[in-house]
Amino acid sequence: MRHNFGAGPCILPQEVFKQASQAVLDFKDGLSILEISHRTPEFEAVVAEAVKLVKELLNVPEGYSVLFLQGGASLQFAMVPMNLLSEGQTASYLETGVWANKAIKEVKHFGKANVVATSKEANFTYIPKDFSIPEDSAYFHFTSNNTIYGTELLTVPVTKVPVVCDMSSDIMSRVIDVSQYDLIYAGAQKNIGPAGATVVIIKDEILGKTTNKIPSMLDYKQHIDGGSMYNTPPVFAIYVAMLNLRWLKSKGGVAEIEKENIAKAKALYTEIDRNPFFKGTCAVEDRSRMNVCFVMENPELEKPFLKFAEENGMEGIKGHRSVGGFRASIYNALPITSVHALVELMQEFAEKNQK
Repeated sequence: MRHNFGAGPCILPQEVFKQASQAVLDFKDGLSILEISHRTPEFEAVVAEAVKLVKELLNVPEGYSVLFLQGGASLQFAMVPMNLLSEGQTASYLETGVWANKAIKEVKHFGKANVVATSKEANFTYIPKDFSIPEDSAYFHFTSNNTIYGTELLTVPVTKVPVVCDMSSDIMSRVIDVSQYDLIYAGAQKNIGPAGATVVIIKDEILGKTTNKIPSMLDYKQHIDGGSMYNTPPVFAIYVAMLNLRWLKSKGGVAEIEKENIAKAKALYTEIDRNPFFKGTCAVEDRSRMNVCFVMENPELEKPFLKFAEENGMEGIKGHRSVGGFRASIYNALPITSVHALVELMQEFAEKNQK
């Protein structure tokens, strides 16, 4: 049996794959989902349901719009300041990893970036705390989960300025209060669906204030007015996201999946802390529930363990080059049985290599 711990594009439920593959063959009257017009009533219903499910699962308040866009979170790094920042203004950013750093670089095309705190000096192994956010900031931006370094910020920093969050790798994994945010964006390829779509949840009243001249394709208001279909949308990615959100709802929603995610993370971190062959890479209080990063106490055993794990069905556990070691991504669709299988493998490896 294969166990998919890949960081993304990541594991999706088998029933979603089956439903999606059927739609590739026959979505409507013998036509594939890949060839129907996005302007048909049938696909408009798909977009409407996907938006409705996002709002329902996250309990999105009135006054917010939900969009399905293209370009990944990387395009949002530029769209956010383009839509929210005016010339001469400063936006505040929390630097907690590679993706936060990439977002900071894009701000400089439109205004100034103020890094309120960083953990770069420690290779992003912790989340900075006790920082202040200037009240004259156009907005405050942070990345909630850091896939490369295995840290996660579960609370929203207190501030009077608009809050923007890159929630690409932990959206839909835990209950959040959307009213604490003014804009949330997330690449779909972790807990929402396949790669190719990006979800944006935006408070309508923060738009229309910038002095920037925004190209139509990069203007949130244009996409809101167009119902996520200003141009041809990523049809298949949205359809599969809709199926996956249906699956999440059938599981009992975000509150129920959060319980499963907590249990999975606890099982794996407990073994990392217990087993003398392994150790975690980041501060215990900042550990991610989605991306568990760890190394060997003896670095010489890392290649043998990786080989042993891969031979026994563990996919995608090699750590990012910035951290090394191992990274087990345990997104929503990964069953706890896969985590137990990895834990047992760690125990078996330790037993075989004891001197």
